[in-house]
Amino acid sequence: MTAVDPERLSAWVHGSVQGVGFRWWTRSRALELGLVGSATNTSDGRVHVVAEGDRADLEALLAALRSGDTPGSVTTVVDNWESARGELDGFVER
Repeated sequence: MTAVDPERLSAWVHGSVQGVGFRWWTRSRALELGLVGSATNTSDGRVHVVAEGDRADLEALLAALRSGDTPGSVTTVVDNWESARGELDGFVER
């Protein structure tokens, strides 16, 4: 059995997602899944989520972001995938 290389998810979350506990909620879901990364408010009202870990766990986080069960109101999530960089530790809100 071979080890699976970790991956990196970058997700730009659009909608009413600032000032509603969205980053805290995202951090909680990511920690439950054993992911590392961050959730950052951007000046244009989006939240940028960066997470690294196993693909299945990252897909679960992405599904949660798109679920309709988030704080606020998500209209669109634009995702990008790449190999993990390995520079992240814990999961932080910025």
